[in-house]
Amino acid sequence: MTGEIRVDRLVGAFDCGRILNARTATSQFKGGMIMGLGMALTEETLLDERSGRIMSTSLAEYHVPVHLDVPDIDVMWTDIPDPRTPMGARGIGEIGTTGVAAAVVNAVFNATGIRVRDLPITLDKLNFG
Repeated sequence: MTGEIRVDRLVGAFDCGRILNARTATSQFKGGMIMGLGMALTEETLLDERSGRIMSTSLAEYHVPVHLDVPDIDVMWTDIPDPRTPMGARGIGEIGTTGVAAAVVNAVFNATGIRVRDLPITLDKLNFG
């Protein structure tokens, strides 16, 4: 067992009111899901515990998902209009991020029996000993 975590596919289902532009909504959801994947597997701010200073101060040391890290992503939504708004739409924002890290952590737990409570999930946190 190598401890390597592979995410082959992400599926997101959202209840976000009426979608006014399917193309931009899809991109927004996918972008949020990629952010959640980064939160779960790669993005980490390293602190010097002695001084409290951030050690990973540039994007060269801060690893975000790149194209080859991103699996197939499927997005769907209910498209049920919100009766409290004039057009039935709601803001999407970064709602795609919500739940992705938790889903990856739960998948790792189901596969290994090890519950990781500190993100990102790294090999040293998966104590296979």
